[in-house]
Amino acid sequence: MNGFKYKKMKFKAPLTLLFILFSLTLFSQRVKISGYVTDFDGQPLELVSIQESGLANLCLTNEKGFFSMEISAGDSCTLVFSCLGYNRIKRVIPSPKNGMQLSVTMRHSSVELGAVTVVAQHIQTNTTERIKIEKSRLQTDASGGNIEAIVVMQGTGVSSSNELSSQYSVRGGNYDENIVYVNGTEVFRPLLIRSGQQEGLSFINPDLTKEVRFSSGGFEPKYGDKMSSVLDIVYKRPENLEGSAMLSMTGASAYVGSASGKFTQITGVRFKKNAFLLGTLDTKGEYDPSFVDLQTYMTYMFSAKLSWDFFGNFSNNSYRFTPVNRSTSYGTVAEAKNFTVYFDGRENDNFQGLFGASGFTYRLSEKTNLSLKFSLFQSREEEAYDISGEYWLSDIVSEEEKSVIGTGKYHEHARNRLISDIFNVTHSASHQIDRHALRWALTWQRERTRDRIREWEMRDSSGYSLPRGDERVNVIQNLYSKQNLASNRLSAYFQDTYKFRIEAGLFSVTAGLRGSYWDFNRELILSPRASIGFIPSFDQRITLRFATGLYYQSPFYKEFRTVDTDGDRNSYIVLNRNIRSQRSLHFVLGGDYSFRAIGRPFKFTAETYYKKLDKLVPYTVDNVKVRYYGSNMAFGYATGLDLKLFGEFVPETDSWLNFSLMKAQQHFAGKNVPLPTDQRYNISLFFTDYFPRYERIRLNLRAIWSDGLPASAPGKGYEYGYFTTPSYRRIDIGMSYQFSADTDNFMRSGFFRYLKNIYLGLDCFNLFDINNVNSYYWVTDVNNIQYAVPNFLTGRQLSAKVLVEF
Repeated sequence: MNGFKYKKMKFKAPLTLLFILFSLTLFSQRVKISGYVTDFDGQPLELVSIQESGLANLCLTNEKGFFSMEISAGDSCTLVFSCLGYNRIKRVIPSPKNGMQLSVTMRHSSVELGAVTVVAQHIQTNTTERIKIEKSRLQTDASGGNIEAIVVMQGTGVSSSNELSSQYSVRGGNYDENIVYVNGTEVFRPLLIRSGQQEGLSFINPDLTKEVRFSSGGFEPKYGDKMSSVLDIVYKRPENLEGSAMLSMTGASAYVGSASGKFTQITGVRFKKNAFLLGTLDTKGEYDPSFVDLQTYMTYMFSAKLSWDFFGNFSNNSYRFTPVNRSTSYGTVAEAKNFTVYFDGRENDNFQGLFGASGFTYRLSEKTNLSLKFSLFQSREEEAYDISGEYWLSDIVSEEEKSVIGTGKYHEHARNRLISDIFNVTHSASHQIDRHALRWALTWQRERTRDRIREWEMRDSSGYSLPRGDERVNVIQNLYSKQNLASNRLSAYFQDTYKFRIEAGLFSVTAGLRGSYWDFNRELILSPRASIGFIPSFDQRITLRFATGLYYQSPFYKEFRTVDTDGDRNSYIVLNRNIRSQRSLHFVLGGDYSFRAIGRPFKFTAETYYKKLDKLVPYTVDNVKVRYYGSNMAFGYATGLDLKLFGEFVPETDSWLNFSLMKAQQHFAGKNVPLPTDQRYNISLFFTDYFPRYERIRLNLRAIWSDGLPASAPGKGYEYGYFTTPSYRRIDIGMSYQFSADTDNFMRSGFFRYLKNIYLGLDCFNLFDINNVNSYYWVTDVNNIQYAVPNFLTGRQLSAKVLVEF
């Protein structure tokens, strides 16, 4: 018996040991799973926490909504997905397998208010904010619905004082200090543009736009060498057939998108002809602007790992103008004046642009992506005008009586041409290591510019040419240029984003270095940048962030042109090879607080900043034309506070209120003077509403009230004296009516059954017909006394539009 038992024990022991070892092996074995988390609009969700139920094993999604983690290889596993503002999701995975991929869609957490559903706000852990563009084509906008107009109203620290232009100023910077990306490629704007009337269509097509990100300072190393802001645009990749067409009194647009197997495309065409809006200007005549733009974005998936994309743009902006007369009354009640001009001649400008970008992206592994992209930008700009005028400057004695204080003639002539070609090759990559998101890129850029300028202006006051000469006739100013330039730029960056949780809360840290070399002036610049975001555990409605970095403004062509004058008073352009990059040291501290009031969601944002500026190239601004001194001659600073309240002032609508305070100063020529963009305050409001119980009728209001800008006499910088223009005040209001296939029976038959929505809109621009000053025309009398005659912007005007979606 003992022997039998002993043998039995010997038989059982190995079996028990084998079972224990098998169990330990089973529970210690790990499998890797990955996937993407999106919301119901298909947008990737960042900072989603994925935790293995009952264990401390967790990870976070990156900015693309991607996650990767190892879990236990048991019979089943439960993953818990949680994110601030979204309903928690539990996903049970039976028999997890190595390499398994998941796709998870999360719903906004919400509260029911009758028929109204309120959703949460986006969490921002760095200085790059998302700009909401839903229904942007229905918003009231004199420019025709530009993305830039939305950024001006919704972006932090952004201002614009010209409704005819898509250019904007950010925290004391000028238009040239803003960088714009479309699908990861930098885009450029024409250089000869003098006024908003010439500008035409902005580069970005709002019909094709899927996502808009904007940073007004302290941005990441992946963004290029500009001192003020970044506008990052991503175009749509359609999943089905879609499209729309719009017709208005300022132009028309249409687009169509489709997907077929591995191929997607979206193509849009725009036409703008805003002669009726220009007709409200003081200068009357035959306005004949014609702006056309064609864009396409295509993608093709060769395999699950290899993809190709192409983005193309052709634009032709033509501005023809034959002035007839002008009558401008200005001044105060005590000192009212009138400026009357009768013109002869015409202006004919043409700005033609061609842009193409194509690249390949290869997914080397779940955590590594490689990309190679090529882009080419070509610009052909021509500016030609011969305009003469006879003017009378008078004191207004009464409604019927005027007292002439000066008369004269002038003649302006220009034959200007500029050709620029920019070729770019970029290799970029991303790699995920645990909680580290690494990015790097290397870029080579070839630039060629051919500049031809021939322009002059003659003035005659009371029979004397100005400036007066005893032996010859002089012109008041002239400029000549014949320059050819070819140069190369090399740039690279590396950055790491690390996200982690501790008991105090969630941290997101981004740091990196950007470098650039330009062979024209043999300058190497290094730009370290860092930011940190924090969401405290005690209240996840609060987000805090701080960013700092050294930002350079790498010189572009017009920034290093200087003007020399010979003994015969002839001025000509020379290129400054000793030019250096302007520099700005940023400190940005801010935060968000998401809350509910009157049962609806709101978000309050506050940011304060200080920018230390040096190696500045001083400049003056006339309308939208920036004229640089061409040398590093100044230093200065910009500091301010930006506040924004965003939320549902009315249920199911987005509205926002911005308030900014700023001071921007520079020191040069031994004096402290304001920067040309020194706008002490800026208030903007966008408000939407609808008729109760009849939501298809919607109203929107757009209001701006901002401080005036410094101005100086022509040919003189601010160091010789300046004054401040009147404040910019403007209110636009619009109304739209919706026909929908879901609610209107006629939309389900005949031709209308192919349509999804029809919107009819009516807008009133400049509701109170306020005369806003954009620039000045300077009149000089025989005694060389100058008078500043304001150039007013557009007056009150009605406009109608029709938008059709299918």
